[in-house]
Amino acid sequence: MAFILSGDDACQATPPTPIPNPYWVAFSPSAAHLADINLNANTLPADQFWLGVLSGNSLITDTHQFLNPISTAYSGHQFGVWAGQLGDGRSVLRSSIREFLCSEAMHALGIPTTRALSVVGSELPVRRETVETVAVCARLAPRCLRIGHFEHFAALQNHSRLTELAEYLIENHYPESLSATNPYLDLFARIWERNATLVAQWQALGFCHGVLNSDNISVLGLTMDYGLWPI
Repeated sequence: MAFILSGDDACQATPPTPIPNPYWVAFSPSAAHLADINLNANTLPADQFWLGVLSGNSLITDTHQFLNPISTAYSGHQFGVWAGQLGDGRSVLRSSIREFLCSEAMHALGIPTTRALSVVGSELPVRRETVETVAVCARLAPRCLRIGHFEHFAALQNHSRLTELAEYLIENHYPESLSATNPYLDLFARIWERNATLVAQWQALGFCHGVLNSDNISVLGLTMDYGLWPI
């Protein structure tokens, strides 16, 4: 569910931080089907195994074909300013519910998007503008690859990593670029074409992305990060 490169500058193993007394908030059966996990919505309230997994309190074994959790390195421009290296932190219940509802609604409307598998809440306090309670939203995507992954290695002038990332993306998601005279330029053109089409689809629905920064733009042309979408 995350992109892995060899080397410490690309990713690192990151055990999830446990949260106390997790409880179910929301769950998408259709997303669970995509993830191919044995989780039944009818028995959800009593399912302590998956509650532990999707809260980050426990890890699943290789028998479920899930990888160990990792964090990947990415950077980005935020609101026109280079922000350097970035990362994701714990979300709050309010924003997690928004992420779940909007991503599943966009999917139902036929708009390319990351999917929301579940939301798990806890009474653990976290501070945003005010003190709120923490939540964990499990998102699904073919690859969680951002423009910011490319920007990270470009800023470091790490051409070998850029080449490795581009070739991985071409091999797995843009095979048409292999036959182009300049595969990397063709990859770039296909990425911006997908995202331009995506924005046009948003506009047709009246949707406005509140944080369309380069760290929140998918190289697969998927809607991701609904953090500031107003509801």
